[in-house]
Amino acid sequence: MIEAFRRLYGPADAVRAFRAPGRVNLIGEHTDYNLGFVLPVALDLATCVATAPAADGKLRIHSDERQETREFDVARLAETAPSHHWTDYPIGVAREVARRGFPIQPANLLIHSTVPEGSGLSSSAALEVSSALAFLGGREIAPLELAKLCQRAEREFVGMPCGIMDQYISIFGRENSAVEIDCRSLENRLVQLPAGVAFVAVNTMVKHALAGSAYKDRVAECAAAVAAIQPKLPSATSLRDVATGAQFETLANLMPPLVARRARHVVTENERVGLFSAASANGDLAAMGRLLVASHRSLQHDYQVSCEELDFLVDQALLIDGVYGSRMTGGGFGGCTVTMLRADAVDPFAERIALAYQRRFQVTPKIYRCNPSAGAGPCTNLETIPSSGRLLS
Repeated sequence: MIEAFRRLYGPADAVRAFRAPGRVNLIGEHTDYNLGFVLPVALDLATCVATAPAADGKLRIHSDERQETREFDVARLAETAPSHHWTDYPIGVAREVARRGFPIQPANLLIHSTVPEGSGLSSSAALEVSSALAFLGGREIAPLELAKLCQRAEREFVGMPCGIMDQYISIFGRENSAVEIDCRSLENRLVQLPAGVAFVAVNTMVKHALAGSAYKDRVAECAAAVAAIQPKLPSATSLRDVATGAQFETLANLMPPLVARRARHVVTENERVGLFSAASANGDLAAMGRLLVASHRSLQHDYQVSCEELDFLVDQALLIDGVYGSRMTGGGFGGCTVTMLRADAVDPFAERIALAYQRRFQVTPKIYRCNPSAGAGPCTNLETIPSSGRLLS
């Protein structure tokens, strides 16, 4: 990173690099913006941002992957409008850092990432958090405040009404553990995963155009569900306040059928997160697998955010020896599945699933072993800078 930085920008002292990981959400999909529960892990796929001061009042941001540089006047960042360009993520973060009381200094930035874009592994949050650390330059901020800052940047500048899960896990990730997050209280607890199992992400290599608009539609539909149940449940401010699927069924007739299906997914998915964590603690691998599949079917039929490619990968995975369960992960309409399987079955699984997918769609998927990693921080030596992210195929 330092060598690449100096090739790009010339001799520079005090080059620093900051890393933030992507994530895979094991279970708890589309529950975060409903203030529910999620169970992600931070990955060893990560975004690194190298930075050094500049002397000309400019903020230059270069993407190694895109081979593209954009330049901004630091003095006019507060006036900068969204451009619907990848730089909206770091610029939105820079504006929020400044609003939080940390002036943005002129600087050159180099971004290098191993988190695949559009994969459902949260490349956007990894970019936001690593950029925030680069802009802060060692100035201290509470981890939770950092997560909220990055979420605000995505919601208010980029325009995506996301929950806080992606930014949160990128900061609070822990090696060898999943993190169960309460998206209302913003508290978390570590969930140890059973020995002898692995989680593998399979990238469909597609992202259907419907994804952005459908996400906003689902947010609106969930809000409509809350409004519909409030006459009978006045204390409800989110679908989190419907405790169980059984309770939801007593309220389902208060809302239109489509809205009821959306809400049913959220309520039952919150239940599944708790059950999955308990099954993990008990080493009940079969129960964990069943919950993953139930989550996918709910996303497929009730929430309707899956697609042909994701459904194919899940169905094929369940035919392969050593697999306990599989589901889509992320926003949907493409991106990745996450599959739970025996650790000794990873290589044959990767070979079989890639062959089946290539035959069906004439596309070779990329496959990643999901190794729970530590959250964001400074890169202090070469070993902390991510490599290829354990790409299996």
